[in-house]
Amino acid sequence: MNDTQVTLVGYVATQIDYKETANGPAARFRFAVTPRYYDRKKEAWADGATSFYTVWARRGLAVNLAGSVSVGEPLVVHGRLRVREAPPDAEGNRWFSAEIDATSIGHDLNRGTAAFRRVVRTDTPLMVNQKAAVV
Repeated sequence: MNDTQVTLVGYVATQIDYKETANGPAARFRFAVTPRYYDRKKEAWADGATSFYTVWARRGLAVNLAGSVSVGEPLVVHGRLRVREAPPDAEGNRWFSAEIDATSIGHDLNRGTAAFRRVVRTDTPLMVNQKAAVV
């Protein structure tokens, strides 16, 4: 496996865009990450430049994300990093975007509290050879 796994700590920057697709549920949002560092000259903490990522969640993670997260909340996101390059525009400018295919997302408990609720799945798929019971 040659994927680049990353863990980011930041804030939800946009509303969760949730959709039911042919491949199952999917959700995405923009995630803002601002590093903090100690500025020795000013003898104070300072913010670095903010980086924005598009975070993608699929299947059960997408459903739980849409029901649990709002704009401005602090999160920890773990997943595969993908960097995409767009073709040059008419002026020859290129741009890149960074996306995270999330495998785990959770609230950052250094910045607040959360109440976890386990989701109980009641829909069990029928097996191919399973016959419906006749009453």
